[in-house]
Amino acid sequence: MASTVRIPLADGPADGEAVDVELDGNDRPPLTHHHLGPQGLVDAQIYELESAGDQWRYRWRGPAL
Repeated sequence: MASTVRIPLADGPADGEAVDVELDGNDRPPLTHHHLGPQGLVDAQIYELESAGDQWRYRWRGPAL
């Protein structure tokens, strides 16, 4: 079974929320997270992984066009 981790979202419309993601074989989370909006993919926002000291966070990069 894959390990999971809870990663906070920074900036953008989902600022302050967090998502649970599965870690890969190297214990790393996915490089991006597509956060769905009220209308699903139409309003999706892209968050990019970055390190925050010894933790991870997803930083908002903009809408998925």
